[in-house]
Amino acid sequence: MDEDAETDFPRGIGRRIGRPATAALVHAGYTRMSQLDGVPARDVLSLHGVGPKAVRVLQEALEAQGMRMV
Repeated sequence: MDEDAETDFPRGIGRRIGRPATAALVHAGYTRMSQLDGVPARDVLSLHGVGPKAVRVLQEALEAQGMRMV
């Protein structure tokens, strides 16, 4: 499965989450940024493959769209 083609997670240089984080999010059922709005950041961080950098990048991308993890 090509997670990049099926998600809208950040892809820009320096603002990209890694493949392990993308795969972990997809496996957990998250494929759209909007699905992360209101989700506790600690829950996302607890996914195997998601680290602090991925959470930071996701949070910044969410905030740019008027959303946020709690």
